[in-house]
Amino acid sequence: MENHSYYMELALEEARRAYAKGEVPIGAVLVVDDKVIAKAHNTREENQQALNHAEMLVIKEGCEKQGFWRLDNSFLYTTVEPCVMCSGAIVQARVENVIYGASDPKYGCCGSCIDLVGENKFNHQAKVISGVLEEECSMLMKNFFKELRERKKK
Repeated sequence: MENHSYYMELALEEARRAYAKGEVPIGAVLVVDDKVIAKAHNTREENQQALNHAEMLVIKEGCEKQGFWRLDNSFLYTTVEPCVMCSGAIVQARVENVIYGASDPKYGCCGSCIDLVGENKFNHQAKVISGVLEEECSMLMKNFFKELRERKKK
């Protein structure tokens, strides 16, 4: 499966939905057998729920749709490198592949801060591909936080 840009563009569409709602603009898409089985964006502010990261939401929906907690043979596309919570869920759900756009030097757990999804002490490691549509993913985050800082100054 080499449609990484196509699926990342779908994740970016989700991230733009989050942006429009005032949420941190992160989107995710879960793909199994070349089919999108879940799409989501951050809804922490909207639902006042700390667990509502885009990656957590697609993992939950993917497990529900498949009727099984293991997401073997899956590809999780996310616009920003997953945090520790999402990376833990990726390992627990046995997500096979993580493809992300922008690295997160402060919270990223797919290699930037730590490599939780690749930790060989666990019984599962996810394969990681980074930098897919990196510029678009990164600019969305930069613009969001720039606007947020400007609003706080007023």
